Amino acid sequence: MLGLFLLAALLMAVHTAYWGKDAGLRLKVQHSLRSGQISVWVDGELAYSGNLVGSSKRKFGVIPVVQGSLSETLPVATGTHQVKVQVVSDSGARESTISGDFAHNGQRGLSVTASRDDLSLNWQPLNLQPQPVGAESSATGQGWFSRYAGTLVMTVAGSIISALAGFALRELPKRMVSRPGAVPKSLNNQASQS
Repeated sequence: MLGLFLLAALLMAVHTAYWGKDAGLRLKVQHSLRSGQISVWVDGELAYSGNLVGSSKRKFGVIPVVQGSLSETLPVATGTHQVKVQVVSDSGARESTISGDFAHNGQRGLSVTASRDDLSLNWQPLNLQPQPVGAESSATGQGWFSRYAGTLVMTVAGSIISALAGFALRELPKRMVSRPGAVPKSLNNQASQS
C-alpha cells in the first residue's frame, strides 16, 4: 500500500515538473475607476478574477480624481500565449487582447491601464535574463527537482502519516480488548475499596 502511495506521489511530481506552469505573468494595473471587476484569460482559460477599487484624491489640491492599482503574478506555461483582459465597471465592459512569449522560469510584465472609456495593454520591457518564478534558480541540472522536492516529500509524509493513523485506529481497540487478565483500573479501585 505504501509503495502505491509513493508511486502516485512520484508520478504527480514528474507531471508537475515537466508540464507545469513554469513561467510568470506579472500584471500591473492602473485604473481610474471607483470600483470594477477585472478578469484575465490565458489562451481562453480564466487565470485570474478580482475586484478593482479606487480612492478619491485631489489633483493640485482642487480637482477630484479617482485612482487605484492592482499587482498580481499569475503562473503560466512556457511558450506563446494569448492574454485577454476584461474590465467591467458601472460604465460597461471593456476588453483587450495581446500575445506574448514566456521563457522557461521567466517572468513577463503586462501593464494594464483602465478608465471609464478605455482599456490598454502593453508589455513592459523584457529583462535580458529571465527572473526565476520560484525562489530557486534552475541554473543547475537539478533545478526542477529542488523546486518540487518539498511537495514530493510532503505528499509522501502525509501518505505515511495517514496510513499509520488508519492502522492505529483500526488496531488499537482490538489490542485493548484482547489483553487477557487486564482489569480496568476503575474496577480494581472499586474492588479494593470494598
